Amino acid sequence: MARPPDTGPTASRVAVVGGGPGGLYAAALLKRLDPRREVTVWERNAPSDTFGFGVVLSDETLGGIRDADPAVYEALRRELVRWDDIDVVHRGHRTTSTGHGFAALGRSRLLELLHARCAELGVRLRFRSEAPPPDELAAGHDLVIAADGVHSRTREAHADHFRPRVTTHRCRYIWLAVDFPFDAFRFEIAETEHGVMQLHAYPYARREPARREPARREPARREHPDGSSTVIVEMREEVWRAAGFHELDEAESTARCAKIFAEALGGRELRSHRSAWTAFRTVVNERWSYGNTVLIGDAAHTAHFSIGSGTKLAVEDALALADRLTAHATLPEALAAYEAERRPVVESTQRAAAASLRWFEELADHVDRPPRLFAFDLLTRSRRVTHANLRLRDPAFTDTVERDFGCPPGTPPMFTPLRLRGLTLRNRVVVSPMDLYVAEDGVPGDFHLVHLGARALGGAALVMTEMVCVSPQGRITPGCSGLWNDEQARAWTRITAFVHAQAPGTALGVQLGHSGRKGSTRRMWEGIDQPLPDGNWPLVAASPLPYRPGVNQTPRALDRAGLTAVREEFTAAARRAARCDFDLLELHCAHGYLLSGFLSPLTNHRTDAYGGSPEARLRFPLEVFDAVREVWPDDRPMTVRISATDWAEGGNTAEDAVTIARAFAAHGADAVDVSTGQVVPDETPAYGRSYQTPYADRIRAAVGVPVVAVGAISSWDDVNSLLLAGRADLCALARPHLYDPHWTLHAAAEQGYEGPAAPWPAPYRAGSRRPPTGRKDQTG
Repeated sequence: MARPPDTGPTASRVAVVGGGPGGLYAAALLKRLDPRREVTVWERNAPSDTFGFGVVLSDETLGGIRDADPAVYEALRRELVRWDDIDVVHRGHRTTSTGHGFAALGRSRLLELLHARCAELGVRLRFRSEAPPPDELAAGHDLVIAADGVHSRTREAHADHFRPRVTTHRCRYIWLAVDFPFDAFRFEIAETEHGVMQLHAYPYARREPARREPARREPARREHPDGSSTVIVEMREEVWRAAGFHELDEAESTARCAKIFAEALGGRELRSHRSAWTAFRTVVNERWSYGNTVLIGDAAHTAHFSIGSGTKLAVEDALALADRLTAHATLPEALAAYEAERRPVVESTQRAAAASLRWFEELADHVDRPPRLFAFDLLTRSRRVTHANLRLRDPAFTDTVERDFGCPPGTPPMFTPLRLRGLTLRNRVVVSPMDLYVAEDGVPGDFHLVHLGARALGGAALVMTEMVCVSPQGRITPGCSGLWNDEQARAWTRITAFVHAQAPGTALGVQLGHSGRKGSTRRMWEGIDQPLPDGNWPLVAASPLPYRPGVNQTPRALDRAGLTAVREEFTAAARRAARCDFDLLELHCAHGYLLSGFLSPLTNHRTDAYGGSPEARLRFPLEVFDAVREVWPDDRPMTVRISATDWAEGGNTAEDAVTIARAFAAHGADAVDVSTGQVVPDETPAYGRSYQTPYADRIRAAVGVPVVAVGAISSWDDVNSLLLAGRADLCALARPHLYDPHWTLHAAAEQGYEGPAAPWPAPYRAGSRRPPTGRKDQTG
């Protein structure tokens, strides 16, 4: 059993498991903060053993080191290699972007400096020594810091408490080095007969000075006098196998990589140091501490090397842990505060790293983009670097990318037009469909007029209705609007007439759908997905599966007559929509509603021609699409919304989404509106900034159809970034338009754009500039 932690202001006996940068720096900080502490580091390897070559540290991390221990900062500062440029080399074209600001040094040199600092402070360093078992360490110390990496034995000993989740990804990579310093962070793409391979490279040592300061120790493993660079070669597992790397030893792999990237390396050889091909593992832990044991660095969390955050995160963990131990009176309080401070930062970094990792996994989908647009796509892959901050860092590069995209001078990407059939959208902003649940007997009223009218006046190119139901039985709630009778059509005509008269140039789109098994429920604010207390109507679906067993009713599986009847309900609604003068029609095949229920294997268990294979599950949604397209005016575009993943085991995946999108495109869809999930209640979405856009990106690249990106897109900077990177053709936003109906016009004003893509209504022109908030020459 672990001994109770020290409840005093400091932990007097500290054990550190793992002698990497995070563990060593934590040991040095804790000893420096209280020289009375007994701090011991166990490291199984020799002092000179290390993996990888160079490490990258941010200015933010270096600032924290400077404030916490100026001696370590000064030692690092003398060693750091700094540079500003990123080179992207693809198909013989090198694109350079500047202003990024990197700092790196050799990993062996970093460890050497930390060894020296620990020794100077009196930390006990036990090399070539396995740490005692976790329970024994915990019983004999006040604090145990587990810095023992991605394969942490400490974490695994208490896995039932830490509850780790380790995800192995789809690329293989190897850490190598070359004996010359690149002058930029270099990404190079090799399109081989076996598939796409990529090189990541950066300098970590420059030409050595003629004399070294006497106070400095010589490195255990000196770098080349002309300098050195880290080189990482990465590729998908199937490419790695097809190229035969799985049959090569370390020396053969190293030579083969040097040959593939010979031009980038100037014909130089690569070198290795116990280098092995591996697949990246993302580590996430539900908890970071247990009793008096705490995880830091890769033991607690990992972030893909393509955003250079492993060492950075470990060092920042050490800084935060030392700070919290000083600030709190008891160890439990300190460890809780450490995790509360670090977890949001780490989770944000892991989301960015996951986006970057996924981009490289899907690299083959991006390689056909023009050189500068490809470079912009690569630079913004993590969604942390955006159009706006690239413009600040390197306006010349950003200008060329905008010209390649087709932006007129002085026009942000979001204000370029897009043509779909006979409809020209004046900008790339869509007001996403938002269910209002305030219709009476399916008839839209004044609330709909004001809601849609206000957003049409707000500058978006396309304003979408909520899901308009094709029958009374196809409603989600009693408050849903419809187009199953002429009274409803007259009400919708009133709204389209207002938009076309008062907001000329704004397109109004109708989204047609049927609730399927998710119908007959209360309004959202009365209990989402909960059945009505009375007055429920019977439901139909692909299969007799309730949305929530024991909560929602079991629907009736549609037979042949039912399928025909539903298809005719859609076509009748589409005819009315055309007479209402809607500019665009979208077929709702997402979010677990009726047509979506046919597409997902989780909700379609049919054994007839409409179930089983992906092609069979597509059959009925395509029949409905074809029937609607036949009655919808030929010059008006028709789109389809899909859930690109079910976020659930056994459900549709991104690969399935490509198949679904390709089928709809082949049947005449002018664009695919790419949403995700809401198909089953036990989904586990990976929420985050623009979290659904990678699915739109993949469909656009694989199918070649225009796509609408949705999902946590909140800023005009996000919109510009997604468009320039080639990940979307249109961006749909919901909550931002609830917060600000004039979101698009304000985006134009904030970017200094005045032009035809964002016209202010005449009565509102006085508001086209932000009102003053007070006189600057007065203090009271």
